[in-house]
Amino acid sequence: MLKYESEPMYPFVPENAPGKKTPRKTPMRNITINIPEIYDENIQKLIKLKLQPSRSEAVRTAIREFLHQEYENLESLGFFKTA
Repeated sequence: MLKYESEPMYPFVPENAPGKKTPRKTPMRNITINIPEIYDENIQKLIKLKLQPSRSEAVRTAIREFLHQEYENLESLGFFKTA
């Protein structure tokens, strides 16, 4: 099974929100990526609307959703079935 940390996605809940549980920190790796300007502009809009707290979180969300979808696609094709 695909392993990834389940994190809240929408809407962003501030760290100091009442009743918010503090999640266990996942070790992070710092990477550098290049994205088209339009992607960054749209990420900035999500941040302004408070749908994402940061660029990093927006990219993590996109990668997490992509990996989850790919896993489901492979699973539906029987890729993980054992004999």
